Amino acid sequence: MEIRSESRIKHPQDRVFAVYRDRLPEVAKYIPDIKEVIVKKREEAGDVIKLHNEWASDRDIPSVLKAFLKPEYLRWDDFATWNETGKYCDWTIKTRVFTDSFVCSGRNSFIADGQETRVVLTGNISINLKELPGVPSFLAKRVGPQLEQFIVSTITPNLEQVNKSLQRFMDEKS
Repeated sequence: MEIRSESRIKHPQDRVFAVYRDRLPEVAKYIPDIKEVIVKKREEAGDVIKLHNEWASDRDIPSVLKAFLKPEYLRWDDFATWNETGKYCDWTIKTRVFTDSFVCSGRNSFIADGQETRVVLTGNISINLKELPGVPSFLAKRVGPQLEQFIVSTITPNLEQVNKSLQRFMDEKS
């Protein structure tokens, strides 16, 4: 499933890029359904910074999925490579559950537009429903689509909401 989002943030490109990269744990407090973002690792090499952030969701698990999902499964790892020169970030998300069945990756591009910044998020989410561990095959057809929708509905809005939250954060901290 393709992800695409475009937002305009009313701050200069350099500031938006730096705040997005370096202050995401603070911005996370502005994102609905996100409990926290924790920086697990940071590596700097010239104009490239690699980050491993752990995200935790506050979302409630739908009752039909509670037998298969535990609250601690609503955490995921975000591996991002930030390119200062190109003003973009390539990212990959790894879930804590269904790790062999779930693939999510993409790019955030930060495009200067006068004194504003266009943030363009493109990516893909792929879930292989045939290999869901712990789901009996006779339930996979019934539960699978609900599980896919739940995961997509948890991650996609949060990816898009980050831009709105970043705008609010930067407005308040200016």
